[in-house]
Amino acid sequence: MSSEQHGTVPHRPPTQTAPETTVQRSVLTAAALAAFLSPFMGSAVNVALPAVSREFGLDAVTLSWVATSYLLTSAVLLLPCGRLADIFGRKKVFLLGTLVFVLGSVLSGLSVSAWMLIGARLVQGVGSAMTFATGLAIITSVFPPDKRGRAIGVTVAVVYIGLSAGPFLGGILTVHLGWRSVFLAPTPLGLAAVWVLVSRVKGEWAEAAGERFDIIGSILYGVGIAALVYGLTLLPRPGGLWLVGAGLVLTALFVRWEIFTRSPVFEIDLFRHNRVFAFSNLAALINYADTFAVTFLLSLYLQYIKDLSPQAAGLVLVAQPVVMAVVSPYAGRLSDRVEPRVLASLGMVLTVIGLVLLAALGRDTPLWFIALVLVILGVGFGLFSSPNMSAIMGAVGRKHYGIAAGAVSSMRLLGQMLSMGLAAMALSVFIGPVRIAPANHARFLEAVRVTFVVFAGMGVIGVFCSLVRGRMPAAADQR
Repeated sequence: MSSEQHGTVPHRPPTQTAPETTVQRSVLTAAALAAFLSPFMGSAVNVALPAVSREFGLDAVTLSWVATSYLLTSAVLLLPCGRLADIFGRKKVFLLGTLVFVLGSVLSGLSVSAWMLIGARLVQGVGSAMTFATGLAIITSVFPPDKRGRAIGVTVAVVYIGLSAGPFLGGILTVHLGWRSVFLAPTPLGLAAVWVLVSRVKGEWAEAAGERFDIIGSILYGVGIAALVYGLTLLPRPGGLWLVGAGLVLTALFVRWEIFTRSPVFEIDLFRHNRVFAFSNLAALINYADTFAVTFLLSLYLQYIKDLSPQAAGLVLVAQPVVMAVVSPYAGRLSDRVEPRVLASLGMVLTVIGLVLLAALGRDTPLWFIALVLVILGVGFGLFSSPNMSAIMGAVGRKHYGIAAGAVSSMRLLGQMLSMGLAAMALSVFIGPVRIAPANHARFLEAVRVTFVVFAGMGVIGVFCSLVRGRMPAAADQR
Protein backbone atom coordinates (compact mmCIF):
# COMPACT_ATOMS: atom_id res chain seq x y z
CA MET A 1 0.00 0.00 0.00
CA SER A 2 1.38 3.44 -0.92
CA SER A 3 2.07 6.19 1.56
CA GLU A 4 -0.67 8.28 -0.06
CA GLN A 5 -3.22 5.55 0.73
CA HIS A 6 -2.12 5.81 4.34
CA GLY A 7 -2.85 9.52 4.17
CA THR A 8 0.78 10.65 4.30
CA VAL A 9 1.97 12.76 1.41
CA PRO A 10 5.57 12.07 0.38
CA HIS A 11 7.98 14.75 -0.74
CA ARG A 12 6.68 15.60 -4.21
CA PRO A 13 7.73 19.08 -5.28
CA PRO A 14 5.01 20.86 -7.27
CA THR A 15 7.56 21.59 -9.98
CA GLN A 16 6.72 18.12 -11.33
CA THR A 17 3.18 19.20 -12.20
CA ALA A 18 3.67 22.77 -13.45
CA PRO A 19 6.37 24.93 -15.01
CA GLU A 20 8.88 26.01 -12.41
CA THR A 21 8.46 29.73 -12.99
CA THR A 22 4.67 29.45 -12.63
CA VAL A 23 5.00 27.59 -9.35
CA GLN A 24 7.55 30.06 -8.05
CA ARG A 25 5.35 33.04 -8.90
CA SER A 26 2.26 31.44 -7.37
CA VAL A 27 4.03 30.39 -4.16
CA LEU A 28 5.63 33.81 -3.80
CA THR A 29 2.26 35.51 -4.38
CA ALA A 30 0.45 33.38 -1.79
CA ALA A 31 3.25 33.72 0.76
CA ALA A 32 3.43 37.47 0.20
CA LEU A 33 -0.33 37.95 0.64
CA ALA A 34 -0.26 36.00 3.91
CA ALA A 35 2.92 37.77 5.02
CA PHE A 36 1.20 41.15 4.58
CA LEU A 37 -1.68 40.37 6.92
CA SER A 38 0.06 39.89 10.25
CA PRO A 39 2.32 42.96 10.21
CA PHE A 40 -0.47 45.13 8.82
CA MET A 41 -2.78 43.99 11.59
CA GLY A 42 -0.13 44.46 14.26
CA SER A 43 0.89 47.98 13.27
CA ALA A 44 -2.69 49.09 12.59
CA VAL A 45 -3.85 47.71 15.96
CA ASN A 46 -1.14 49.72 17.74
CA VAL A 47 -2.67 52.91 16.35
CA ALA A 48 -6.17 51.76 17.31
CA LEU A 49 -5.27 50.82 20.90
CA PRO A 50 -6.26 54.17 22.49
CA ALA A 51 -9.71 53.82 20.85
CA VAL A 52 -9.99 50.26 22.21
CA SER A 53 -8.97 51.55 25.65
CA ARG A 54 -11.67 54.22 25.58
CA GLU A 55 -14.41 51.77 24.58
CA PHE A 56 -13.53 49.05 27.08
CA GLY A 57 -11.92 51.21 29.81
CA LEU A 58 -8.57 49.40 29.81
CA ASP A 59 -5.48 50.35 31.81
CA ALA A 60 -2.05 50.51 30.14
CA VAL A 61 -0.92 47.02 31.18
CA THR A 62 -4.15 45.27 30.12
CA LEU A 63 -4.09 47.22 26.88
CA SER A 64 -0.66 45.80 26.09
CA TRP A 65 -2.21 42.31 26.24
CA VAL A 66 -4.31 43.06 23.15
CA ALA A 67 -0.98 42.90 21.30
CA THR A 68 0.85 40.43 23.55
CA SER A 69 -1.86 37.72 23.53
CA TYR A 70 -1.47 37.37 19.76
CA LEU A 71 2.32 37.24 19.94
CA LEU A 72 2.29 34.75 22.81
CA THR A 73 0.08 32.24 21.00
CA SER A 74 2.12 32.54 17.83
CA ALA A 75 5.41 32.00 19.63
CA VAL A 76 4.13 29.01 21.63
CA LEU A 77 2.90 27.22 18.48
CA LEU A 78 5.49 28.18 15.87
CA LEU A 79 8.00 25.38 16.46
CA PRO A 80 5.33 22.65 16.72
CA CYS A 81 3.64 23.97 13.57
CA GLY A 82 6.95 23.96 11.69
CA ARG A 83 7.55 20.35 12.67
CA LEU A 84 3.97 19.31 11.81
CA ALA A 85 4.40 20.96 8.42
CA ASP A 86 7.57 18.96 7.72
CA ILE A 87 5.71 15.74 8.63
CA PHE A 88 2.23 16.26 7.16
CA GLY A 89 2.83 18.87 4.48
CA ARG A 90 3.72 22.56 4.47
CA LYS A 91 1.02 23.48 2.01
CA LYS A 92 -1.74 21.94 4.16
CA VAL A 93 -0.58 23.73 7.30
CA PHE A 94 -0.19 27.03 5.42
CA LEU A 95 -3.71 26.88 3.99
CA LEU A 96 -5.34 25.92 7.30
CA GLY A 97 -3.38 28.59 9.14
CA THR A 98 -4.48 31.32 6.75
CA LEU A 99 -8.13 30.37 7.22
CA VAL A 100 -7.74 30.33 11.03
CA PHE A 101 -6.13 33.77 10.89
CA VAL A 102 -9.07 35.12 8.88
CA LEU A 103 -11.49 33.62 11.43
CA GLY A 104 -9.63 35.27 14.30
CA SER A 105 -9.71 38.60 12.47
CA VAL A 106 -13.48 38.42 12.01
CA LEU A 107 -13.99 37.49 15.68
CA SER A 108 -11.76 40.40 16.74
CA GLY A 109 -13.84 42.82 14.69
CA LEU A 110 -17.04 41.50 16.28
CA SER A 111 -15.77 41.56 19.88
CA VAL A 112 -18.15 42.94 22.51
CA SER A 113 -15.69 42.96 25.42
CA ALA A 114 -11.98 43.28 26.07
CA TRP A 115 -11.68 39.60 26.99
CA MET A 116 -13.45 38.51 23.82
CA LEU A 117 -11.02 40.67 21.85
CA ILE A 118 -8.02 39.14 23.61
CA GLY A 119 -9.47 35.66 23.00
CA ALA A 120 -9.97 36.42 19.31
CA ARG A 121 -6.39 37.65 19.14
CA LEU A 122 -5.35 34.24 20.51
CA VAL A 123 -7.14 32.61 17.56
CA GLN A 124 -5.32 34.97 15.21
CA GLY A 125 -2.07 33.89 16.84
CA VAL A 126 -2.79 30.22 16.08
CA GLY A 127 -3.30 31.04 12.40
CA SER A 128 -0.23 33.25 12.29
CA ALA A 129 1.95 30.47 13.74
CA MET A 130 0.80 28.06 11.05
CA THR A 131 1.43 30.46 8.16
CA PHE A 132 4.72 31.92 9.35
CA ALA A 133 6.11 28.45 10.12
CA THR A 134 5.45 27.37 6.53
CA GLY A 135 5.52 30.38 4.19
CA LEU A 136 9.28 30.88 4.32
CA ALA A 137 9.89 27.11 4.17
CA ILE A 138 7.78 26.80 1.00
CA ILE A 139 9.65 29.66 -0.65
CA THR A 140 12.96 28.05 0.27
CA SER A 141 11.71 24.74 -1.18
CA VAL A 142 10.94 26.13 -4.64
CA PHE A 143 13.64 28.78 -5.11
CA PRO A 144 17.25 27.70 -5.75
CA PRO A 145 20.03 29.22 -3.61
CA ASP A 146 21.04 31.77 -6.25
CA LYS A 147 17.48 33.20 -6.31
CA ARG A 148 16.49 32.63 -2.69
CA GLY A 149 17.79 35.94 -1.33
CA ARG A 150 15.72 37.87 -3.87
CA ALA A 151 12.55 35.88 -3.08
CA ILE A 152 13.04 36.29 0.66
CA GLY A 153 13.76 39.98 0.09
CA VAL A 154 10.45 40.37 -1.76
CA THR A 155 8.58 38.63 1.06
CA VAL A 156 10.27 40.76 3.70
CA ALA A 157 9.47 43.87 1.64
CA VAL A 158 5.80 42.88 1.66
CA VAL A 159 5.98 42.51 5.43
CA TYR A 160 7.30 46.04 5.63
CA ILE A 161 4.66 47.29 3.23
CA GLY A 162 2.14 45.85 5.67
CA LEU A 163 3.91 47.64 8.49
CA SER A 164 3.90 50.82 6.40
CA ALA A 165 0.23 50.65 5.47
CA GLY A 166 -0.81 49.68 9.01
CA PRO A 167 -0.31 52.98 10.85
CA PHE A 168 -1.63 55.12 7.99
CA LEU A 169 -4.62 53.01 6.91
CA GLY A 170 -5.25 51.91 10.50
CA GLY A 171 -5.49 55.54 11.55
CA ILE A 172 -7.90 56.35 8.73
CA LEU A 173 -10.03 53.28 9.44
CA THR A 174 -10.10 53.99 13.18
CA VAL A 175 -11.09 57.64 12.72
CA HIS A 176 -13.76 57.10 10.04
CA LEU A 177 -15.04 53.52 10.53
CA GLY A 178 -14.01 52.63 14.08
CA TRP A 179 -11.30 50.32 15.42
CA ARG A 180 -13.24 47.17 14.49
CA SER A 181 -12.71 47.90 10.79
CA VAL A 182 -8.97 47.48 11.32
CA PHE A 183 -9.55 43.74 11.83
CA LEU A 184 -12.22 43.24 9.17
CA ALA A 185 -10.86 45.23 6.20
CA PRO A 186 -7.80 43.09 5.26
CA THR A 187 -9.40 39.63 5.60
CA PRO A 188 -10.07 39.23 1.82
CA LEU A 189 -6.31 39.10 1.27
CA GLY A 190 -6.11 35.91 3.34
CA LEU A 191 -8.81 34.29 1.26
CA ALA A 192 -6.98 35.38 -1.91
CA ALA A 193 -3.78 33.66 -0.68
CA VAL A 194 -5.74 30.43 -0.15
CA TRP A 195 -7.24 30.63 -3.64
CA VAL A 196 -3.87 31.19 -5.34
CA LEU A 197 -2.21 28.24 -3.64
CA VAL A 198 -5.15 25.83 -4.08
CA SER A 199 -5.84 26.70 -7.72
CA ARG A 200 -2.31 27.06 -9.09
CA VAL A 201 0.03 24.86 -7.04
CA LYS A 202 -0.39 21.09 -6.95
CA GLY A 203 1.53 18.58 -4.86
CA GLU A 204 3.04 18.94 -1.41
CA TRP A 205 6.28 19.35 0.55
CA ALA A 206 6.76 16.83 3.38
CA GLU A 207 10.38 15.68 3.58
CA ALA A 208 9.89 14.33 7.12
CA ALA A 209 6.74 12.33 6.27
CA GLY A 210 6.23 9.34 8.54
CA GLU A 211 8.39 10.62 11.40
CA ARG A 212 6.97 10.99 14.93
CA PHE A 213 5.77 14.27 16.40
CA ASP A 214 7.31 15.30 19.74
CA ILE A 215 4.30 16.03 21.97
CA ILE A 216 6.24 16.25 25.26
CA GLY A 217 8.78 18.68 23.83
CA SER A 218 5.99 20.85 22.40
CA ILE A 219 4.25 21.03 25.80
CA LEU A 220 7.46 21.89 27.67
CA TYR A 221 8.26 24.61 25.14
CA GLY A 222 4.76 26.10 25.05
CA VAL A 223 4.18 26.19 28.82
CA GLY A 224 7.70 27.46 29.46
CA ILE A 225 7.42 30.35 27.01
CA ALA A 226 3.92 31.25 28.23
CA ALA A 227 5.07 31.34 31.87
CA LEU A 228 8.14 33.40 31.00
CA VAL A 229 6.25 36.06 29.02
CA TYR A 230 3.30 36.32 31.41
CA GLY A 231 5.72 36.53 34.31
CA LEU A 232 7.49 39.49 32.69
CA THR A 233 4.22 41.44 32.57
CA LEU A 234 3.67 40.83 36.32
CA LEU A 235 7.10 42.01 37.46
CA PRO A 236 8.16 43.23 39.96
CA ARG A 237 5.42 41.42 41.91
CA PRO A 238 6.44 38.08 43.54
CA GLY A 239 4.07 36.12 41.28
CA GLY A 240 5.94 37.47 38.26
CA LEU A 241 9.28 36.31 39.68
CA TRP A 242 7.92 32.80 40.29
CA LEU A 243 6.51 32.58 36.76
CA VAL A 244 9.71 33.82 35.13
CA GLY A 245 11.68 31.28 37.16
CA ALA A 246 9.29 28.47 36.21
CA GLY A 247 9.51 29.51 32.57
CA LEU A 248 13.31 29.37 32.60
CA VAL A 249 13.28 25.93 34.26
CA LEU A 250 10.78 24.53 31.75
CA THR A 251 12.77 25.98 28.86
CA ALA A 252 15.91 24.29 30.18
CA LEU A 253 14.01 20.99 30.49
CA PHE A 254 12.80 21.46 26.91
CA VAL A 255 16.37 21.85 25.67
CA ARG A 256 17.52 18.74 27.56
CA TRP A 257 14.56 16.71 26.26
CA GLU A 258 15.20 17.78 22.67
CA ILE A 259 18.84 16.72 22.88
CA PHE A 260 17.99 13.12 23.83
CA THR A 261 14.63 12.42 22.15
CA ARG A 262 14.66 10.54 18.85
CA SER A 263 12.22 12.77 16.98
CA PRO A 264 12.56 16.30 18.41
CA VAL A 265 10.18 19.12 17.61
CA PHE A 266 13.31 21.22 17.20
CA GLU A 267 16.80 20.08 16.25
CA ILE A 268 18.93 21.46 19.07
CA ASP A 269 21.98 20.17 17.17
CA LEU A 270 21.37 22.93 14.64
CA PHE A 271 22.24 25.37 17.42
CA ARG A 272 24.99 23.25 18.95
CA HIS A 273 26.92 22.44 15.78
CA ASN A 274 25.89 25.08 13.22
CA ARG A 275 27.51 28.39 14.16
CA VAL A 276 25.93 30.41 11.35
CA PHE A 277 22.44 29.12 12.17
CA ALA A 278 22.83 29.63 15.92
CA PHE A 279 24.21 33.17 15.92
CA SER A 280 21.95 34.31 13.07
CA ASN A 281 18.91 33.22 15.09
CA LEU A 282 20.27 34.85 18.24
CA ALA A 283 20.88 38.09 16.33
CA ALA A 284 17.29 37.95 15.02
CA LEU A 285 15.92 37.41 18.54
CA ILE A 286 17.79 40.44 19.87
CA ASN A 287 16.97 42.65 16.88
CA TYR A 288 13.23 42.05 17.21
CA ALA A 289 13.42 42.39 20.99
CA ASP A 290 14.93 45.86 20.80
CA THR A 291 12.71 47.22 17.99
CA PHE A 292 9.19 45.79 18.11
CA ALA A 293 7.81 47.83 21.02
CA VAL A 294 9.07 51.06 19.43
CA THR A 295 5.83 51.44 17.44
CA PHE A 296 3.69 50.56 20.47
CA LEU A 297 5.40 53.11 22.72
CA LEU A 298 5.59 55.85 20.11
CA SER A 299 1.93 55.37 19.21
CA LEU A 300 0.99 56.02 22.84
CA TYR A 301 3.50 58.90 23.06
CA LEU A 302 2.19 60.64 19.94
CA GLN A 303 -1.46 60.35 20.96
CA TYR A 304 -1.18 60.97 24.71
CA ILE A 305 1.81 63.35 24.97
CA LYS A 306 1.62 65.08 21.58
CA ASP A 307 -2.19 64.88 21.44
CA LEU A 308 -2.22 63.67 17.81
CA SER A 309 -5.18 61.88 16.27
CA PRO A 310 -4.76 58.19 15.32
CA GLN A 311 -4.52 59.24 11.66
CA ALA A 312 -1.82 61.87 12.33
CA ALA A 313 0.13 59.48 14.58
CA GLY A 314 -0.03 56.88 11.81
CA LEU A 315 1.48 59.34 9.34
CA VAL A 316 4.48 59.85 11.62
CA LEU A 317 4.96 56.15 12.37
CA VAL A 318 4.76 55.18 8.70
CA ALA A 319 8.29 56.56 8.13
CA GLN A 320 10.05 53.47 9.52
CA PRO A 321 8.25 50.67 7.63
CA VAL A 322 8.25 52.64 4.35
CA VAL A 323 12.03 52.81 4.50
CA MET A 324 12.15 49.09 5.43
CA ALA A 325 10.07 48.22 2.36
CA VAL A 326 12.43 50.18 0.11
CA VAL A 327 15.68 48.87 1.57
CA SER A 328 14.92 45.17 2.20
CA PRO A 329 14.58 43.95 -1.45
CA TYR A 330 17.96 45.51 -2.32
CA ALA A 331 19.49 44.03 0.82
CA GLY A 332 18.04 40.63 -0.14
CA ARG A 333 19.55 40.76 -3.62
CA LEU A 334 22.86 41.96 -2.26
CA SER A 335 22.93 39.07 0.22
CA ASP A 336 23.08 36.65 -2.74
CA ARG A 337 26.55 38.08 -3.49
CA VAL A 338 27.83 39.59 -0.20
CA GLU A 339 28.27 37.83 3.14
CA PRO A 340 24.99 38.32 5.09
CA ARG A 341 26.82 39.08 8.33
CA VAL A 342 28.31 42.26 6.83
CA LEU A 343 24.94 43.72 5.83
CA ALA A 344 23.12 42.47 8.93
CA SER A 345 25.75 43.82 11.32
CA LEU A 346 25.69 47.24 9.66
CA GLY A 347 21.91 47.23 10.00
CA MET A 348 22.10 46.47 13.71
CA VAL A 349 24.60 49.29 14.29
CA LEU A 350 22.16 51.75 12.71
CA THR A 351 19.37 50.34 14.88
CA VAL A 352 21.39 50.95 18.05
CA ILE A 353 22.04 54.55 16.95
CA GLY A 354 18.29 55.10 16.45
CA LEU A 355 17.42 53.65 19.86
CA VAL A 356 20.01 55.83 21.61
CA LEU A 357 18.43 58.89 19.99
CA LEU A 358 14.94 57.81 21.10
CA ALA A 359 16.17 57.52 24.69
CA ALA A 360 16.28 61.34 24.72
CA LEU A 361 12.54 61.63 24.01
CA GLY A 362 10.73 64.41 25.91
CA ARG A 363 7.52 66.43 25.90
CA ASP A 364 8.92 69.00 23.45
CA THR A 365 10.76 66.65 21.08
CA PRO A 366 9.89 67.86 17.53
CA LEU A 367 8.04 65.51 15.19
CA TRP A 368 10.69 65.89 12.49
CA PHE A 369 13.27 64.45 14.91
CA ILE A 370 11.06 61.44 15.63
CA ALA A 371 10.50 60.88 11.90
CA LEU A 372 14.25 61.10 11.24
CA VAL A 373 15.00 58.51 13.93
CA LEU A 374 12.33 56.22 12.47
CA VAL A 375 14.05 56.51 9.08
CA ILE A 376 17.36 55.46 10.66
CA LEU A 377 15.64 52.49 12.33
CA GLY A 378 14.00 51.60 9.01
CA VAL A 379 17.32 51.52 7.15
CA GLY A 380 18.89 49.49 9.93
CA PHE A 381 16.13 46.90 10.08
CA GLY A 382 15.90 46.69 6.28
CA LEU A 383 19.63 45.96 6.00
CA PHE A 384 19.44 43.36 8.76
CA SER A 385 16.31 41.30 8.12
CA SER A 386 16.56 39.88 4.57
CA PRO A 387 20.28 38.93 4.71
CA ASN A 388 19.83 37.40 8.16
CA MET A 389 16.83 35.31 7.06
CA SER A 390 18.71 34.19 3.96
CA ALA A 391 21.65 33.14 6.17
CA ILE A 392 19.40 31.08 8.45
CA MET A 393 17.61 29.24 5.64
CA GLY A 394 20.83 28.73 3.66
CA ALA A 395 22.61 27.17 6.64
CA VAL A 396 20.41 24.01 6.79
CA GLY A 397 19.51 21.12 4.50
CA ARG A 398 16.14 20.60 2.80
CA LYS A 399 14.83 18.24 5.48
CA HIS A 400 15.07 21.02 8.06
CA TYR A 401 13.49 23.87 6.07
CA GLY A 402 10.29 23.73 8.12
CA ILE A 403 12.19 23.65 11.41
CA ALA A 404 14.47 26.49 10.26
CA ALA A 405 11.49 28.58 9.15
CA GLY A 406 9.82 27.85 12.47
CA ALA A 407 13.03 28.81 14.28
CA VAL A 408 13.45 32.18 12.57
CA SER A 409 9.76 32.94 13.04
CA SER A 410 10.03 31.87 16.68
CA MET A 411 12.99 34.19 17.17
CA ARG A 412 10.92 36.97 15.64
CA LEU A 413 7.93 36.36 17.89
CA LEU A 414 9.96 35.61 21.01
CA GLY A 415 11.83 38.84 20.40
CA GLN A 416 8.59 40.73 19.87
CA MET A 417 7.12 39.25 23.05
CA LEU A 418 10.25 40.08 25.02
CA SER A 419 10.05 43.60 23.62
CA MET A 420 6.40 43.98 24.63
CA GLY A 421 7.09 42.27 27.96
CA LEU A 422 9.85 44.76 28.79
CA ALA A 423 7.64 47.67 27.72
CA ALA A 424 4.73 46.35 29.80
CA MET A 425 7.04 45.84 32.77
CA ALA A 426 8.30 49.43 32.49
CA LEU A 427 4.73 50.74 32.34
CA SER A 428 3.80 48.57 35.32
CA VAL A 429 6.77 49.81 37.39
CA PHE A 430 6.46 53.51 36.55
CA ILE A 431 2.68 53.91 36.12
CA GLY A 432 0.96 50.83 37.51
CA PRO A 433 -2.50 49.42 36.58
CA VAL A 434 -4.08 52.79 35.75
CA ARG A 435 -5.04 54.52 32.53
CA ILE A 436 -2.58 56.93 30.95
CA ALA A 437 -3.66 60.48 31.88
CA PRO A 438 -2.06 63.94 32.20
CA ALA A 439 -1.37 63.27 35.87
CA ASN A 440 1.03 60.43 35.05
CA HIS A 441 2.49 61.70 31.73
CA ALA A 442 5.87 62.43 33.37
CA ARG A 443 6.10 58.87 34.69
CA PHE A 444 5.02 57.53 31.30
CA LEU A 445 7.86 59.42 29.60
CA GLU A 446 10.32 58.05 32.14
CA ALA A 447 9.13 54.51 31.41
CA VAL A 448 9.57 55.10 27.66
CA ARG A 449 13.10 56.50 28.02
CA VAL A 450 14.25 53.66 30.30
CA THR A 451 12.84 51.10 27.87
CA PHE A 452 14.75 52.60 24.93
CA VAL A 453 17.99 52.61 26.95
CA VAL A 454 17.53 48.90 27.69
CA PHE A 455 16.76 48.22 24.02
CA ALA A 456 19.92 50.04 22.91
CA GLY A 457 22.02 47.96 25.31
CA MET A 458 20.51 44.77 23.92
CA GLY A 459 21.27 46.00 20.41
CA VAL A 460 24.99 46.24 21.19
CA ILE A 461 24.96 42.56 22.17
CA GLY A 462 23.10 41.82 18.93
CA VAL A 463 25.84 43.48 16.86
CA PHE A 464 28.40 41.19 18.50
CA CYS A 465 26.28 38.07 17.79
CA SER A 466 25.88 39.11 14.16
CA LEU A 467 29.61 39.66 13.66
CA VAL A 468 30.80 36.36 15.20
CA ARG A 469 28.46 34.07 13.24
CA GLY A 470 31.15 33.29 10.64
CA ARG A 471 30.86 32.75 6.90
CA MET A 472 27.98 31.00 5.16
CA PRO A 473 28.51 27.23 4.57
CA ALA A 474 28.76 26.08 0.96
CA ALA A 475 26.10 23.95 -0.74
CA ALA A 476 23.82 23.67 2.26
CA ASP A 477 21.07 22.38 0.03
CA GLN A 478 22.98 19.22 -0.69
CA ARG A 479 22.99 18.11 2.93
